[in-house]
Amino acid sequence: MTDKALLSKRIQIKPAWSFYDEQGEYVDPRLFVLLNAVHNDKKLTIAATKLGVSYRHVWNVLKKWTDFFGSDLVELKKGKGAFLTPLGEKLLWAEQRAQARFEPQLISIASELNLEIQKHLMVKEPLLKIAASYGYAVALLPNFTHKFKLDLQYKSYEESFDALSKGLCDIAAFHLPTDIVSQRLIDIYNKYFKANTYKVIRFVTRKQGLIVKKDNPKNITKISDLMLDDVTFINRQKHSGTRLLIDELLKRSSVDAKDVIGFDKFEFTHSAVAAYVASGMADVGIGIETAARQFALDFIPLTTEHYVLVCHQKTLEQLSVQRLISEIKSEKFHEEVAKLAGYESIACGDIVDLEDMLPWQV
Repeated sequence: MTDKALLSKRIQIKPAWSFYDEQGEYVDPRLFVLLNAVHNDKKLTIAATKLGVSYRHVWNVLKKWTDFFGSDLVELKKGKGAFLTPLGEKLLWAEQRAQARFEPQLISIASELNLEIQKHLMVKEPLLKIAASYGYAVALLPNFTHKFKLDLQYKSYEESFDALSKGLCDIAAFHLPTDIVSQRLIDIYNKYFKANTYKVIRFVTRKQGLIVKKDNPKNITKISDLMLDDVTFINRQKHSGTRLLIDELLKRSSVDAKDVIGFDKFEFTHSAVAAYVASGMADVGIGIETAARQFALDFIPLTTEHYVLVCHQKTLEQLSVQRLISEIKSEKFHEEVAKLAGYESIACGDIVDLEDMLPWQV
């Protein structure tokens, strides 16, 4: 295989579960493909097709899993199809939450491995280092690296600011609120950003809001509804940008965190929050619309954010940055962003002063 052929491939890392009992018995990890197919399609025939096996083989596999766990994972209802049992649902949602929770870290590790491969192959293309808050649109960038190498590392917003200020990355990628701004966020921006020093490469906007169960059975429409006795909330971790937004939203609605059931429980990504709600473990979370649609949940918009790429003025002259800008201005990139619910790529690639994007002055 030639070096060029190797470069056409990109390593991806995805977690996989293996099941062993105390006797060392092993169960095929394709379990989750079956569980997901049953959940979505309610047909074992469709599950068999997705697994690439016969209907009879699916039955045999189901029996093996039932024996392994000591309980049914799927039940058949005459004339209605196949349905997950409570244990089957628990396993499926645990796997999807794990996938969503660890995705940013795994992508960062894969980025490091791909970079090492390119170094070994003596690739001469310019390198671009980005420290980014995780998001669906920025996750598209590894597919748009024509004639430059990309080292994309997912970090908290403040870690990204710090990396940029210390010269450890070329670009910091993060979200800027358009209207809901906390004093804590203002203090952090003032700590890292000096006036007339940084430029913004405009990227996308995204909607943040309430992620609720399909058809919103508890009629949750506003922040104050989080205080209702029968509503359970799933929070985001401290030091995330969305957690700052949540704290500010509660403050503006005069909601005491102590009155919110589940406030002390949190997830690490928008997708993990959505998976948590979809599993029935919470009634509502706050995140971006894309995550809600990913899990067939309803979404009540609360605010819009800019997701931007920030760098020093001199960094704009780098060949790798110029090539990145060309990529994100392309029609193909705009088409991919358009597939993300709640995202828009208006003015993507335009260069403006950081001060022009802030609802306050640094």
